[in-house]
Amino acid sequence: MANNKKRKKKKKKSRKLLLFAFEVLFLGVLLVAAYGFQMLNRINHDEMDVSEAGINKDLDENTKESLEGYTNIAIFGLDNRSQGSYNSGNSDVVMIASINNKTKDVKLISVYRDTYLTVGNGSYSKCNSAYARGGATQAVQMLNSNLDLDIKEYVSVDWAAVVEVIDDLGGLDLEITQGEMLQINKYKKDVDKVTGKITPDVTTYGKVHLDGTQATTYARIRKLAGDDYKRASRQRIVLQAMLEKAKKAGIGTLTQICNSVVDHIQTSMSTSRILSLAKDVMKYNVKSTTGFPFDLTTKNLTSGDTVVPIDLANNVKQLHKYMFDDSNYVCSQTVKTISDTIMTKTGVTADAVKVDTSEYNETVGADGTDQLKKSTE
Repeated sequence: MANNKKRKKKKKKSRKLLLFAFEVLFLGVLLVAAYGFQMLNRINHDEMDVSEAGINKDLDENTKESLEGYTNIAIFGLDNRSQGSYNSGNSDVVMIASINNKTKDVKLISVYRDTYLTVGNGSYSKCNSAYARGGATQAVQMLNSNLDLDIKEYVSVDWAAVVEVIDDLGGLDLEITQGEMLQINKYKKDVDKVTGKITPDVTTYGKVHLDGTQATTYARIRKLAGDDYKRASRQRIVLQAMLEKAKKAGIGTLTQICNSVVDHIQTSMSTSRILSLAKDVMKYNVKSTTGFPFDLTTKNLTSGDTVVPIDLANNVKQLHKYMFDDSNYVCSQTVKTISDTIMTKTGVTADAVKVDTSEYNETVGADGTDQLKKSTE
């Protein structure tokens, strides 16, 4: 009897730790590796040469040493209006999963998709356009060059993957506002066009049950107060709700999720690399989440309403402190030049009025955006 209880407890703990993958849209890759090894060959592999990753060559030696202690992976959720197309479209979701190689602690950073950065070939625009300009490779280059990072790996998923996983889980219970309800009903048709589903309207607000299309549409809302940074919070709220639902899922549901997402993933990682990450997945622990930039303002530029970092170099310094606990980080000349160029092109200087995004950064424990402000207060 005691042995049975021990096995059940161990099984429950194993499932809980394994499903950290939901938090980073890395779900499909690690679940397939753990539960459906035979499905690995169905994942769309797209190897990226390290020389193409855009890692700044003038990184400080201390920075290089700090980065060596972490595995940084880019996660892109694609707004490509079609299934199975991974080489085009803006990246609706731009996240970085930073894994401490020693402790296995994980930090998640949402880079606001409307952030004004260099997007390659001397161009400056919203960072989500880098993917549309040159696929995942250029999007990774964008992150590395602007943020002094060393990302060499990425995972891309389309809307269909998120919709199918949520439906496999039986939907999500989220706290939504009336405005969010109206936005879901207005824009769910865009997701339906991609998935071929016919999704009913959401008829109430407050605590509601959302299906895959409705919840995915909720995660895409950005036309209400809070703009891009609140949208990133919604994305993390949805992913966390998926995690909580998945903790209670059986092996049959997890296997179904594998089948649902395996055809909707593209990654630069080889099968052996996926398996090497999967072997430690029980040790991973999501420690915290945040949005980037930390200090920002908004401005209407040629690219439209845009999030402009106030002193990118200082923002990157804060980022390295947050991600790597690196108090000695020194910006590369590349980042300093990009920072100065952004200031010149936008006219946004270090004394610009900041938009306070602090209430949107930590989403742990929240199942709706109204709770973010309450938790801050």
